[in-house]
Amino acid sequence: MGSLSTLLRQAAVLAALCAVLAWLAPTDAKLWVVAMGLVSLGLFCGISLYRHRQIMRLAAEIDEVLHGGRRVDFSTCREGDVAILTSELAKMVARLGRTRDQLSHERNALADALADVSHQIRTPLTAIGLMLPLIERTDDGRERRRLVRELEGMLDQVSWLVTTLLKIAKVDAGAMHVERREVLAGEVARRAVGPLATAMDLRDVNLVLDLDEAATFVGDAPWSAEALENIVKNCMEHTPAGGTVTVTVREDALATTLAVSDTGPGIAAEDLPHIFERFYRGRDEGARGAEDSRNANGLQGGEGADAEDVRQPAGFGIGLSLAQALISAQGGTLRPANNPEGGARFEIAFPKLVV
Repeated sequence: MGSLSTLLRQAAVLAALCAVLAWLAPTDAKLWVVAMGLVSLGLFCGISLYRHRQIMRLAAEIDEVLHGGRRVDFSTCREGDVAILTSELAKMVARLGRTRDQLSHERNALADALADVSHQIRTPLTAIGLMLPLIERTDDGRERRRLVRELEGMLDQVSWLVTTLLKIAKVDAGAMHVERREVLAGEVARRAVGPLATAMDLRDVNLVLDLDEAATFVGDAPWSAEALENIVKNCMEHTPAGGTVTVTVREDALATTLAVSDTGPGIAAEDLPHIFERFYRGRDEGARGAEDSRNANGLQGGEGADAEDVRQPAGFGIGLSLAQALISAQGGTLRPANNPEGGARFEIAFPKLVV
């Protein structure tokens, strides 16, 4: 019944069949056979025309979807097999609409991310471009060595940024390999704070480890240690000289928890919902923002600033975002909060049971 011509051919075959039956029927039954044949032919043509119109309407609505239509109503079909087809088409259209919206959102997010990355990389590269002529003009060997060390630090910052962004991209794409094995939480904590020991000494920040040595969780030790290191580094950078960063590991019947707290200014209330957003900066420079808000400007005064004003950017606002991505990939949760006595607190939880 794909077209009216097909319907006419089927009706002709049915009429011929009725004529043959009427010719073969006894004389006293011919009238009844002809009457029943005409009724059957009429019912067949009426139902077929109705179904033909339904299918043509569905075809037109599907064509509208394929050519950019968004609101298509399949609710007027009531007949059995056509209703099933209608229901499946409605599901398909709804799924296509959700996929289209998701792709549009991802495209906009990618454009924003590329703009953020471009901005973050441009800051240290601009500083490097300003420092190179200064190094060439410097005759003092000690000053030259100092500038070279600053230049190396900026290059390390760019390298760290690119590496971190690649790791986040792997997590987003689902391409990161995550081990699922029993891990000693205390070993993860020690592995995380080890690379930061020198930096903490230079900043005069005390590190306190309060570890349950028997605590374990199922996850990936290297990725968990990297996530925890980013959190400890963030707390260290927002803790004043003489302050303390505390790493606590606990295990109970529900979860294994790794908590990091500091004695810094804490997290501003308006920043808490955005703290894991990539490249997010705190709105209040006097308080603690998402990450490195006080020194995130890098080069002060833009590209036209004097070379003497060049500052090495200390953060890009993606360390906490990477930490959350790594923890989520293992089935854990990462939650920020403020301690009642002051300072920030980050709590990583690996549940024992997933309901």
